[in-house]
Amino acid sequence: MKSTILLFVSMFWGLILAQDDTPEIEKTSGTQSYDTCDLLKEFGALREKLGVMETRLKDSENQILELKKKKTTKVAFSAAIGGSGEPIGPFNTDTTLIYKTVITNIGNAYNEHTGIFGAPVTGIYYFTFHYHAGGGHPVSLVLIKNSQSVVTAYDNQTLNDGADNGGNAVFVQLQQGDQVFVRLGANTHVWGNNEITTFSGFLVNQD
Repeated sequence: MKSTILLFVSMFWGLILAQDDTPEIEKTSGTQSYDTCDLLKEFGALREKLGVMETRLKDSENQILELKKKKTTKVAFSAAIGGSGEPIGPFNTDTTLIYKTVITNIGNAYNEHTGIFGAPVTGIYYFTFHYHAGGGHPVSLVLIKNSQSVVTAYDNQTLNDGADNGGNAVFVQLQQGDQVFVRLGANTHVWGNNEITTFSGFLVNQD
C-alpha cells in the first residue's frame, strides 16, 4: 500500500512539472521565432539604406571628379604669323593662315603646323586676330568655326595708304572637337611679322 501511494505521488509531481515546463518551451520558442523575424527585417532595411548610401557616394565622387576636371582644364594660346616683313599672299584661292611662331600654348590645343585650334572641351571661347598689311592689295581675314564664317576683318586696296592694320574678336560656343582657324581670302594678303600679325584664343567657361 505504501509503495502504491509513493508511485501515485511521483506520477502527480511528474505531471505538474511537465505542465510547468511546456509553456516555458513554447514561450521560449515563440520568442526566438519573433526575434529572428525582427532581425531579418532590420537586416533587410539596413541593406537597403547601405545601397542608397553607396549610390549617393558614387554620385558625389562623380561630381567631385567633374569639378576637378573643370578646374584643371586651362586653354590659352597666342601665335604669330612669322617672317621678317615679307608679304603672305596674294593666293589664287582661300588659304588657311599658319601662325608658326607659338608664343603661348597652354593645353596644346593650337597646332602650329596647320594653323588650326581644336577645342579640347565644350565651352565658351574668346578669339582675336590682328594683321598688318601694305596697301597694294586688299585684306580679307575670316575667323572660321569648322566650315562656318564667324567674323571678318577687311580692308580695301589703297594707293595713297602704304600700311593697313586691323583685326577682330569674338566669343564662340564650341563643342569638344570643333576647329577654329583664320582664313586668308583669295587675292588678298597680310604682312609676315611676329609682332602685329597674330592669332590668339582662350577658354572662358567650360560647360
